[in-house]
Amino acid sequence: MALLEVDGIHSHYGSIEALKGVSLEVQEGEVVTLIGSNGAGKSTTLRSISGLTPASSGRIRFAGADITRVPAHRIPGHGIALAPEGRHCFPRMTVRENLDLGAHHRRGAEVSADMERVFTLFPRLREREKQKAGTMSGGEQQMLAIGRALMARPRLLMLDEPSMGIAPILVQRIYETIGEINRAGVTILLVEQNANYALEVSRRGYVLETGRVVLADTSAQLRDDPEVQRAYLGT
Repeated sequence: MALLEVDGIHSHYGSIEALKGVSLEVQEGEVVTLIGSNGAGKSTTLRSISGLTPASSGRIRFAGADITRVPAHRIPGHGIALAPEGRHCFPRMTVRENLDLGAHHRRGAEVSADMERVFTLFPRLREREKQKAGTMSGGEQQMLAIGRALMARPRLLMLDEPSMGIAPILVQRIYETIGEINRAGVTILLVEQNANYALEVSRRGYVLETGRVVLADTSAQLRDDPEVQRAYLGT
C-alpha cells in the first residue's frame, strides 16, 4: 500500500474545474515531483490533499485512511504538512513564533527537540530566531516555511515552488536540505516550476496539463523524454 493514494480527484474554484480526475501515488520514503506549466493544477493538487481546496469527487487515502473529507486544520494531525507557494509566513511574528505555530497541534518535550532539528537544518533561522519574519529575505522566508511545516513532524512533507523568487545560491542550499530531510525519513511531494531541480532531487514524477496527469515515469526517464525536455527543461 502506498503512503499516499490520490484516486481520480476533481477539484473546483467556483464553477472552474481545476483538477479533472488526477490520480497519483507516493510510496513511503520517496521524493515525487509534479511538473507542468502555470495553471496545470500542480498547486491545486497539493491544496486538495491538504484540505484547503477540498476535492469534489474522487478519493484521497493516507497511510490507509480516507482523508478526502478531513478539514484542513486536522490534516497535520494525520501526518501531512504543506509549505505553500509564496511561503505565507506571518510577517509581524518572529521566526520562533512562526515555528511554534507549526507545532500548534502538538505538546510535550518533542516540540523542543524538533525546534532544535529545524535550527540545525537551517542555521540562519537560529541566527534570526527573534527577528520578525517580514524583515527577512525571500530565501530566508522559504527556509522558515519549510521549517514551520517540519514542526508538525510530518510523514509526508509537501513543498510548493520552494525555489520561487530566491537567489540561485540559496536555491541550491534549500535543495540540499530537502535531500537531507528525505534521508532522515520524511517522504516528500514536490511541486516545482524549475523542472531541472525537481527531477534531480526526485525519484519519480508526474506531468500535469490542464488539470490532468498526462505522463508518469521515473525522473530519469522524464529527463530523457524529448517532449519533457522541449516543454519544461529548456533543451
